Amino acid sequence: MQHGLPIFPWVWWSVKVRNRCRALIQITFPPKSLNMNNQTPNFDVSVCIANFNGIHLIDPCLASVFSQQTNAIFEIIVHDDASTDNSANYIESKYPQVKLIRSAENVGFCISNNRMVAKARGAYILLLNNDATLFPDALESLYAHSKQCGNALLGLPQFNAETGEFIDAGSSLDLFFNPVPNAIAQRPGPVGMIIGACLWIPQKIWLETGGFPPLFHTLAEDMYLCCAARLKGYPSIVLHTSGFKHHVGQSLGGGKLLNRQLKTTLSRRISSERNKTFVMVTTCPTVLLCLIFPIHCTFLAVEGLILSLIKGTPRLLREIYLHAILETWINRRSLLALRRKTLSRKKISINAYLSPFQVVPHKARMLIRYGFPEISSGGGPRP
Repeated sequence: MQHGLPIFPWVWWSVKVRNRCRALIQITFPPKSLNMNNQTPNFDVSVCIANFNGIHLIDPCLASVFSQQTNAIFEIIVHDDASTDNSANYIESKYPQVKLIRSAENVGFCISNNRMVAKARGAYILLLNNDATLFPDALESLYAHSKQCGNALLGLPQFNAETGEFIDAGSSLDLFFNPVPNAIAQRPGPVGMIIGACLWIPQKIWLETGGFPPLFHTLAEDMYLCCAARLKGYPSIVLHTSGFKHHVGQSLGGGKLLNRQLKTTLSRRISSERNKTFVMVTTCPTVLLCLIFPIHCTFLAVEGLILSLIKGTPRLLREIYLHAILETWINRRSLLALRRKTLSRKKISINAYLSPFQVVPHKARMLIRYGFPEISSGGGPRP
């Protein structure tokens, strides 16, 4: 009389259990070689949309993505940054095909995008503002160029969503890291920066550069990313085909020219002056930084003093300009650590780094043309 099963079924059963355990382990703990964020690239493109109180903007934005004429397989991820206008529930109910990430607190544009890219399964990432809409061939233009020309950050011509007027084709930078808008036919080749409202980046470059620094919270994170990538040999290029429309200033307020008058908000100016200084400190080659940083701080103090006297309010000097210098000092350890990371494995010369820069200070040019900006107290956090 036999006790138990014959040896062959036992062997067969043990092999089967072993294979299933291996499969389960691979699903639970995928090999790191697949991707640095442990995501298998199942899609060609991940469209990442940061949303904050954008219930009045999200429909046209998502409609422009869903209507893309492209062969690329894409997913859509939306990060809701603790909106108070019920837009998260609206997106979840109306767009079940969208991967929605809800934030319990407002964390800013940098962390919002970092969270989305961490969940992204596309070989390429398209960062898109909720106040932007794509032309129908935008994704295909970006995808085709990436496949043909290799590793680079890409952007598209930007148009005013209200008027349809052309705004820029990326920006050059002056030596104090102020963006200088480029005309479509101007400066062929690499640009200084691409606006984060519509920024295409291969996921491998995002992972290599580390994405957006959370310290920035909001504004100039796109400038940092383009400068950090350029140091590692990855240019920023704006295509002269297709485009996108942008409701400039809808998310944070200000930042645009209306009726030949520069208009901005206090919150936007505080973040922009501080974060442009952060970009200078974290990406500028050492010799150049030693030359321009003292001049930059002096110019900030002088500009703030003059603007406060003209506007009759000393808070502008204190809250915008001196604040930028003080915040740089307070965060010096974090900024120097980021600088060491950014400048490690630097692959280009100072001349190559400066190739998209202009010598004439952009603020001086704008001051002569339009006068001092109108600064309102409105504005809030961008998504």
